[in-house]
Amino acid sequence: MNRMKSLHQEGRKEQKRYLGDDQWRKARNLRALLGVLAQTGREGVLEQRRWLRLRMDGEELTEQETALYDRQIRVWGVDAQRRLSKSHILVSGMKGTAVEFCKNIVLAGIGSLTLMDDRMVTEEALSANFLIPPDENMFSERSLAELCCDSLREFNPMVRVSVEKGDLSTFDGDFYDKFDVVVVSCCSLRTKKLINEKCRKRSKRVAFYTVDCRDSCGEIFVDLQNYTYSQKKLVDTIEQQLQYPSFEEAVAVPWRALPRKVAKLYFAMRVIERFEQTEERNPGETSVADLPSVLKLRKELCETQSLNESHIPDGLLERLLAGRREFPPVCAIIGGILGQEVIKAISGKGDPLKNFFFFDAFDGKGIIEDISNPDTGS
Repeated sequence: MNRMKSLHQEGRKEQKRYLGDDQWRKARNLRALLGVLAQTGREGVLEQRRWLRLRMDGEELTEQETALYDRQIRVWGVDAQRRLSKSHILVSGMKGTAVEFCKNIVLAGIGSLTLMDDRMVTEEALSANFLIPPDENMFSERSLAELCCDSLREFNPMVRVSVEKGDLSTFDGDFYDKFDVVVVSCCSLRTKKLINEKCRKRSKRVAFYTVDCRDSCGEIFVDLQNYTYSQKKLVDTIEQQLQYPSFEEAVAVPWRALPRKVAKLYFAMRVIERFEQTEERNPGETSVADLPSVLKLRKELCETQSLNESHIPDGLLERLLAGRREFPPVCAIIGGILGQEVIKAISGKGDPLKNFFFFDAFDGKGIIEDISNPDTGS
C-alpha cells in the first residue's frame, strides 16, 4: 500500500514538472470535472481529450459553466457547449413564441442575447408573455424588451442579456456583424425580406430565422445560406452541405412548381402576408371582417399561380384572421422547435431544418417543407 502511494505521489510530481505550475493548477481543478464526462468506451476518452485540449488552448468553459451545463455536455459534448457559450443572438419582436425561444436558449447557455421591441405592455401581450412581471407598477413606462431582459437575466445569470432600442429594419448592415443568429418575430413581409438580405450580405454567415404564431397555428422559416454540418451514420461521421434560399427567393417559387402535398398553412400564410402588405396593416391587425377581402385576394393569387382554391380552405384563413392572440401551448411548441434548430445550427450537430416548419394545433401535426427552386435547390 505504501509503495502504491509513493508511486502515485511521484506520478503527480512528474505531471507537475511537465505541465508547469499554472497548467498544473488548471489540471488539478479539472479532475472532478473530467470525471463528470466519464463515459464508457472510446467516445468518453475522446471527449475528455477534446475538453482538456480546449482548456489548454485558452478557449475553455469555466468551472461554473461546466457545473451548470453538465447534463447538456453529456448530450451534445463539450465542443458544442463551447460554441454555444461564444454565440451572440439577436431577437426582434418579443411575442409569446419569441419569449419561449429566448427562455430555451438562455437556459442552454449561449454567450449573449440582444432583445429589440420598443412597444409598451398591452393586454394582448400579457396573454402569452410569461416574462412580464405580474405587478403593473413594475412595467409602467418600460418597453417589452426591457421587461423581458430583466426576467431572462434571472433565468441564467451567466448569459449576457441586453436591450437595443430602435427599428431593426433601419439599422445598417454593419450592425448585424455582431451576431451569429438573427430571429425576427411577427413582422411584415417587407421587413422579413429586408433583414434577411442584410444578413446575407455580411462577410460571415449570419443565420436568419422568422417565426410567426397566429392563434393555434405557427410557422418557422430558416436561412442558413451555405451550411455544412456533421451527420452520424452508424459508426462514421459524414460531412453534409445544404444550400438555403433567402426568404424572398423561397416565397417567389411558383406554387405550381411545388409538390402537390405542400402544407395548406404555407399558402394561407402567404395570402395573409400579401393582404397585410396591400392594406398596409401591421402583422396581426386583422379580424373576421376582413375575410371577404382575403377570399377575393386568394382567388386572384390562385388564378395567377394555377392553384386550386381548395388548397387554402376558408376555415383556415378565418382562423388566421381572427386569432390575434397567440395560443400559449402553441408558442411553447414553436419556441421549442426554434430553440432546437438554432442550437443545431450553432453547434453544427444534427440535421437542420430546411426551410419551413408548420404546426397547427387543430390536427396536432408538425410539418417540414423544403420550399426551394426545384432547378437549383435554393
